[in-house]
Amino acid sequence: MTITELQEEIIEEFSMFEDWDERFQYIIDLGKSLPLIASEYKTEEHTIKGCQSKVWVHADSQGDQVVFTADSDAIITKGIIAILIRVFSNQTPEAILHANTDFIDQIGLKEHLSPTRANGLVSMIKQIKMYALAFEAKKQEDGRV
Repeated sequence: MTITELQEEIIEEFSMFEDWDERFQYIIDLGKSLPLIASEYKTEEHTIKGCQSKVWVHADSQGDQVVFTADSDAIITKGIIAILIRVFSNQTPEAILHANTDFIDQIGLKEHLSPTRANGLVSMIKQIKMYALAFEAKKQEDGRV
């Protein structure tokens, strides 16, 4: 699936819920289903700066796609990173770099987060795009463009 198709799927899923209590429960459930990041990546180097909780993200290149794994020590934050991983993992660096993140506003997530969690969300997206940028640069350096 493309990033846009995944984002539309998430928007549709969130529209099924009546209120934000139900949506937050869904976010928590998504976090519980997040594949575990290898313990070797739960390091300072993989920590997202700007989050009030600990969030670790690791990216790996598999063929021409970037595969992300992540974890957090906070249940809501873990659900938020699970949503981002679902959208951006198994995509090309170029697709990740050109993707917009309007779906976050469309599901109303940012407006229902505390200011520090909203800043953390922005930091998570920045880090995902930085990984994509690094893989794209490496691809061009290797002459695979």
